[in-house]
Amino acid sequence: MANLRDLGLSEYEARAYRTLLQMGPTTAKELSRASDVPMGRVYDVLNSIEQYNLVRTQTASRPKKYVAVEPSTALDRLLEDKKQELDEKAAQYESIVEDLSSELVANEPVEEQFWTAAIGPEDTFDLLLERLTAADDSIVMVAADPSPQIDVRTVGDEVLDYLEVALDRGVTVDVLMSRTLVDSLSPSVGRRYRQTLQSKDGFDVRTSENVSGSFNVIDGSEVCIQVPNPLSTGEIFGMIDLKDTEFATEVYDEFHPQWSDATPLEL
Repeated sequence: MANLRDLGLSEYEARAYRTLLQMGPTTAKELSRASDVPMGRVYDVLNSIEQYNLVRTQTASRPKKYVAVEPSTALDRLLEDKKQELDEKAAQYESIVEDLSSELVANEPVEEQFWTAAIGPEDTFDLLLERLTAADDSIVMVAADPSPQIDVRTVGDEVLDYLEVALDRGVTVDVLMSRTLVDSLSPSVGRRYRQTLQSKDGFDVRTSENVSGSFNVIDGSEVCIQVPNPLSTGEIFGMIDLKDTEFATEVYDEFHPQWSDATPLEL
């Protein structure tokens, strides 16, 4: 059940405000008696909720009287305070991440084979985005027909977000897609391609009817291979991420002739 404490008030502050709503213009002494807020605390509590702009005062009277601000106004003010607090927290965390990004530096990768895997569409997509983020030099993306398990319209927009960030940090991106996949993408993907990505250096998209699988080559040394479900045609089982320069070179050598014969994308 919702409580004023959820919006930042203390127990005494919440109790005092609720009591003021019921009593109308009230002195501190009367409020203390009616709300069970100790007399030794009631002035601090009233000062506090006055700072929240939840009460108005009649300073000309002796003793001073307090009246509650209408609930709709009071709740809006508490909500705005919370939003501002969250914005300040978000800015603080962003600053921390910025500082740590320059401080945390990975060692040069060890030239040895390493592989990992993701199972299921959601984890597969998360692994793909992680590896796109890790690219330093180049991304080769080959994508076949869309899977019925994934909302390709939404996924297409998110993948473009990551590819655009990669391009901005100097990574070259070559994308080879089946025409079926192109036709499944959202109109916003087409608009962003025409208006933003098409003009970026290092970005090229082509289509081919010979695309039969989905994989990615990252920095010429890592291959992410989408694994289809052997028991259900068209569905994704998972993804294997293999770091092996020799294997990545072999995959790229197989890809390059298809790339050369592919048609530049026209939307």
